[in-house]
Amino acid sequence: MTKPGAPLSRRRFVGALASGALATGATPVALSARPQRERHLLTTRRHQSANDLIQIAVIGAGGMGMADVDTALRVPGVKLVAAADCFDGRLEAARGRHGREIFTTRDYREILARDDIDAVIVGTPDHWHKQISVDALLAGKAVYCEKPMVHSIEEGAELVSAQEQSGKTFQVGSQGMSSLGNEKAKQLLEEGAIGELNYAEGFWARNDPIGAWQYEIPEGASEETVDWDMFLGSAPRRPYDPLRIFRWRNYRDYGTGVSGDLFVHLFSSLHFVASSHGPRKIMAQGGLRYWKDGREVPDVLLGMFDYPESSGHPPFNLSLRVNFVDGTSGTTFLRLVGSEGAMDVTWTEVVLRKNKVVNPTDVFLQMKTDEMGTVVEERATMLPPAETVYVAEDDYWGAHYDHFANFFHGVREGVPVAEDAVFGLRAAAPALACNDSYFDEKVVSWDPETMEVRP
Repeated sequence: MTKPGAPLSRRRFVGALASGALATGATPVALSARPQRERHLLTTRRHQSANDLIQIAVIGAGGMGMADVDTALRVPGVKLVAAADCFDGRLEAARGRHGREIFTTRDYREILARDDIDAVIVGTPDHWHKQISVDALLAGKAVYCEKPMVHSIEEGAELVSAQEQSGKTFQVGSQGMSSLGNEKAKQLLEEGAIGELNYAEGFWARNDPIGAWQYEIPEGASEETVDWDMFLGSAPRRPYDPLRIFRWRNYRDYGTGVSGDLFVHLFSSLHFVASSHGPRKIMAQGGLRYWKDGREVPDVLLGMFDYPESSGHPPFNLSLRVNFVDGTSGTTFLRLVGSEGAMDVTWTEVVLRKNKVVNPTDVFLQMKTDEMGTVVEERATMLPPAETVYVAEDDYWGAHYDHFANFFHGVREGVPVAEDAVFGLRAAAPALACNDSYFDEKVVSWDPETMEVRP
């Protein structure tokens, strides 16, 4: 081996380096020293105690609705006083968990008629989101509505109008919106950390029966204990079927598939981070590959989206994918790729990677330099970190808590929230357009400014 500092022609050096790399099975880049990883803590918010009490009700007391209640009650100054659900078993469970004194009913309209309720959580199946939210706003209640905000794009205008007319706080429950990870990513992007955004991608995977919506059918569920007509609402009439009420996400009459359930989270985060109003073209492909249990929606879905230039960002493209069969089980991320680097974003972490300048040990480049007869003498340099990681502190209460804290701040102070009806429609519409593209085998054109489907 030639000693350091000994004379060596550039061609001999490049050839020896390439031979060594091939002999060891390594790529040339693996031979260069890797800079160290840099790590930063994202500071946890310190929420202040509330001075006035907000009394809430939950409409739709299933898994997501009651998880919302549990998180909402962690915010100081919030009290649950009522619950509505079309299954008696869930109403009994709510009383058992939160006190026999809470008011319960099968009919959500009895909730809205009460003067002691300031805000409602809408945790129903998707096909009820718009109507209950509109009714609640016009009844003078603030509304926290689970995503997606609407069951169809056409429902969006009525809900936007109801929020404007009522003057009440309305927030969509895509909780990652309020995460420390999203906020840091937004800051980094605005500071130019990855240059100009030109591409983004998102991924969500699940592989267990519960994650794939094969929920347990509760004991005691029957035509006597379930208000089947209330569940159906505006959906087509059909005989009582426990699968349709307790596994409603699998059916198009009530749910919005993987795009409405999961793509909408990724749209919400991306639009917040990039200050975007949404894409102009949407197309999707996929299929029912594994969970062939009678469901009507795909378990694998791929979406492609074209974002036009706007005041907030240059034109860029987005790809999203959901896989209910993948062994990574629950993995989720959003990646933003720019002209000078990339970011991987989760609700608790941001990993920033900067583009590297050409390394003097780049074999291919050195060969091309030799061919051109150019000699470049370059001294070794100190390299910046290959990755900079921003991670939430251990005592971070989570994005779900922060989202509710922001909602109740809006209720108390009368200030706007980030994920209002307009924002919610701009996130829901491209997700729902994925279903239209998939089932109708077409490209959907959408105007993100006027919030209308274009012919």
